[in-house]
Amino acid sequence: MKDYLAFLRRSFALSFVGDWRYYAWMTLLTVIALIGLNAWAVQMAQGLGTTGMTNQVSWGAYIANFTYFVGIAAAAVMLVIPAYLYKTEPLKKVVIFGELLAVAVIVVCLAFVTVDLGRPDRFWHMIPLIGKFNWPISMLSWDVVALSGYLLLNMHIAGYLIYKQYLDEAPNPKFYKPFVFISIVWAISIHTVTAFLYVGLGGRSFWHSAIVAPRFLASAFAAGPSLIILTFQVIRHFTRMKVEDEALFLLRRIVVVAMVINLFLLMSELFAEFYPHTFHVASAEYLWFGLHGADKLVPWIWIAVTLNVIATAIFLSARSHRLVWLNAACVLAIVGIWVEKGMGLIVPGFVPTPLGEVVEYGPTFNESLVCLGILALGALLYTIMIRVAIPVVLGGLRREA
Repeated sequence: MKDYLAFLRRSFALSFVGDWRYYAWMTLLTVIALIGLNAWAVQMAQGLGTTGMTNQVSWGAYIANFTYFVGIAAAAVMLVIPAYLYKTEPLKKVVIFGELLAVAVIVVCLAFVTVDLGRPDRFWHMIPLIGKFNWPISMLSWDVVALSGYLLLNMHIAGYLIYKQYLDEAPNPKFYKPFVFISIVWAISIHTVTAFLYVGLGGRSFWHSAIVAPRFLASAFAAGPSLIILTFQVIRHFTRMKVEDEALFLLRRIVVVAMVINLFLLMSELFAEFYPHTFHVASAEYLWFGLHGADKLVPWIWIAVTLNVIATAIFLSARSHRLVWLNAACVLAIVGIWVEKGMGLIVPGFVPTPLGEVVEYGPTFNESLVCLGILALGALLYTIMIRVAIPVVLGGLRREA
C-alpha cells in the first residue's frame, strides 16, 4: 500500500511537470473545458431549451458524439488483438497507449450522456440496489453495464501493467491476460449494444435494419485506428517514446479493410431504402435529398460520404505508404465517419416524426460549447495519462529505493 500511494503521489506531481509546449497545451485544454463547464451550468440553470433539441428531435449533438466516440473506444481492440493474440511486437510496445485512449474516450462518452440527461442528479435511479436498474429488460441498462464494464477493464489492465513497470517487476499474466481476452469481446459488445438502442425503437423506421450494428463496428474499426495512427505520431514527435512506422502501417491495413466494408454496408443500406421506395423511406429522403423543403442535413451527409470515398481511395493506393498521405486519409476518415455516424445517423431518425411532422435540428452555440468542453476534458485526461505512462514505460519513473 505504501508503494501504491507513493506511485499515485509521484504520478500526480509528474502531471504538472513539462516544457512550455506542455503547459501551453494543458492551459488551452483547461480553458476550453472550463468554458464547456460554464455552458453546461447555463444549460442546467435554463434547461435543455438552450440546446437545439425539441420534443420532436429529442437527441442531438450530445448523443451523436456519444455514438461516435463509443466506436472510438471500441477500436482499442484493434491494438489488443494483434498485440496479445498474435504477439505483434511493434504494436505490443504501444498497446498500453491504446488502452489508455479507450479509458479517456469512455469518460467522454459518459460525459455526453450526462449532459444529455438534463437532470443528471436523477441518474441515481439507475444505480443497482438504490434505484430501479431494470436489467435485463431495458436496453439502456445493458449500455450502462457495457460502458462501465469496458471502462473498468481498461483501467485495470493499463493500471496494473504501468504499476508493475513502476515497481520494476514482471506482471503476473493471471492478473491481466484474462481481462485482456474479456475486453476483446466487451469492446465489440459496447458498440453492438449501442446500435441495439436505436434498432429497438419501434417508432423510428430509419434505424430498423439488421446491419446497423455491423455498420457501427465497421466505422468504428476505421475511425478509431485512424485516430490512433495520428495520436501515436504526436506521441513520438513530442516525447521520447519511439513508435515504429511498422506499427502505424499495421493499423493502416485494418483501416483499409474497415473502410471498404463500411462503404459496402452503406451502399447496401441505400439500396434497401430507396429501391423499394416505401413510405418508410421518408427519413432517408430527408437526409440525402431533403423533404418538403427541409434540407439542413443534405450538405452534411454528401460531404461526409465524399470524404469517406476519398479517404478509402487514398488508403487503397500506394500513396498511403507515405505518412503524409496516410495522415491525410486518416483525417478525412475521422471527419467523414464522425458526420455519417453522428448527425447523419441520429437526427434523421426523428425526421419526420411518427405523426409526420418535419422539424429540423441544429446545435446551438451553447450546445457546441458543451461539446467542445467535453472533448477538451477527454484530451486533458489522455494527456495526463500519457505524461505519467511514458516515463514509467521508458524506465525514468521507478520505485524509490
